[in-house]
Amino acid sequence: MPHPSTTLETPLLRFLKDTHADFSRIDEGEVASYIPELGKANPDHFGIAVATTDGHVYEAGDTQVPFTIQSVSKAMVFALALDLLGAERVEAAIGVEPSGEAFNSIRLRADNKPFNAMVNAGAIACSGLIAESTGGDAFELIRQALGRFAGRDLGLDEAVFESERSTGDRNRAIAYLLRTYGGVTGDVDRLLDVYFRQCSVLVTARDLAVMGATFANHGVNPLTGVTVASSYAVARTLAVMSSSGMYDFAGEWIYRVGVPAKSGVGGGILAALPSQLGLGTFSPRLDMHGNSVRGIRTCEAISEAFDLHMLSRRDDVRTCIVADYDFRTVPSKPGRQPHEQDILSARSGAIRAIELAGKLSFASMDYVTRRLTAPGDVPEFLILNLHRVATITDAGLRLLTGLIKNQLPAATTAVIAGVEAASPLNPQLKALREQGVRVRIFPTYDAAVEWAEDQVVYRHGGFSRIEVEADLSRQALLAGLSPQELADLSRLGTRVVFPAGTRIISANEPPARVYFLLRGMVSARSVGDVRLSTMIPGMVFGEMALIEQPRSTDVWADTEAVCVEVTADQFHAFQETHARAADKIMRNLAILLAGRIRMATARIEMLTG
Repeated sequence: MPHPSTTLETPLLRFLKDTHADFSRIDEGEVASYIPELGKANPDHFGIAVATTDGHVYEAGDTQVPFTIQSVSKAMVFALALDLLGAERVEAAIGVEPSGEAFNSIRLRADNKPFNAMVNAGAIACSGLIAESTGGDAFELIRQALGRFAGRDLGLDEAVFESERSTGDRNRAIAYLLRTYGGVTGDVDRLLDVYFRQCSVLVTARDLAVMGATFANHGVNPLTGVTVASSYAVARTLAVMSSSGMYDFAGEWIYRVGVPAKSGVGGGILAALPSQLGLGTFSPRLDMHGNSVRGIRTCEAISEAFDLHMLSRRDDVRTCIVADYDFRTVPSKPGRQPHEQDILSARSGAIRAIELAGKLSFASMDYVTRRLTAPGDVPEFLILNLHRVATITDAGLRLLTGLIKNQLPAATTAVIAGVEAASPLNPQLKALREQGVRVRIFPTYDAAVEWAEDQVVYRHGGFSRIEVEADLSRQALLAGLSPQELADLSRLGTRVVFPAGTRIISANEPPARVYFLLRGMVSARSVGDVRLSTMIPGMVFGEMALIEQPRSTDVWADTEAVCVEVTADQFHAFQETHARAADKIMRNLAILLAGRIRMATARIEMLTG
């Protein structure tokens, strides 16, 4: 079953709709009249469609209005001939050089071969080769091939066919010239009937986009999964389309747009950017070359906006979503108090994290925006972890900006993580805020997660106890101790107060003290001053002193912090007189450390799954 069109209001779809609205006002050009039936087309019809190589179609305007494919068919028929008859036979009969002439020129090369398969002489020769090989089944074979490219069965406009047949004297002259030099054989009228019918197949702008995406997807239709053409046929067809697909406007086209394309006097343009997308447009107003005026303007605008010019692109490692999860599957950061854990557990869908890797380009960001705007639960915080993203192209940044500014629900806060000061992405992302884009940026993923969790906890009353002094009974490390044991431990310790901004523990110092936080807030930070975790009343820090293991982080007082300080020597003294209580403390420590390991493991599994 073909995939439905994408209706999600992604940045790309929004751009197509805006472009359609802008270019609908263009009234330049005339409908083709040398084929009388084509002159009946509505000049105001205008459709734009983009199909991606992973099977999504975006549409704006009159994308379902049928029209005859005309010369756009030449690209698919050339690919069919290469696969059906073999490259040697086809390339011996048809050249691959631009002609510099009009598409219907009655002129051959010096060796009496057509210049290429994208002008009428070459296309008639191509259809003739297929007809010579398959006899009376030639047109049906071609129609079915066009349908496989489009991903659906295609019909025929009999009125246009009869109109072409009755006014096709110029094409008859071309066919007789070819037969004179052995380019075609047999009955010219029967051969031209195949060619005229081929040009009269009905398609839509959506069909052309899917056909283009099939070329872009190396011959595999991204909607049906069917292999339509070989890699050899696709590569050679795209090469000829690049130099000759837009008639004698081809040089200007490849300079401005830079994407292999084929146009037709029915008003259609098919374009294919390898490994990225297919583009189809339809508007019957034509310029002097026979190309759709609105279609050319549209393709120029899309190419410029999303940096699609193939000659300016470097090899592109597609960004992939390494992990996409909410906190139903990944626990919150370690060190949360029980009541905080309850708040986060009850609202685990409030935070969604996306881990990206590679290069944020047009195609990859389009895929990401589709994932993020798909129907489903709306998170309060969306974290985009770019730690493993190497670069962002202008097109990727445009889509990212559009996502954050226009596509995310108002209730969702965008958070970008993994962008340190030295990152090449930093200037680009800082520029977002200068443009008024509402986004929070953090140097590490952990810092972003902690901030988002803090916001969830704060919104639901979890931080109301920060200013309330906690007693030791709320400490997870001291769970299970009797009131007397807690009192004895408290008497051994010393009550200390640290002003805000004080470094309480240095990573370079040997572990010597354990601190039970009674009031205030402290944070563990890396040597680069990146916040790694936050402790609030009821939590402990410096606990590695109990097992004489070195610390790897500094601990700072974010606010005035009141603690009970117990030295390692004092704990050993307590251990001698309260063996049972000391054993419980060590058991609790093992449980806390094991919990941190489980959480870290869960995160690693999500990132590598």
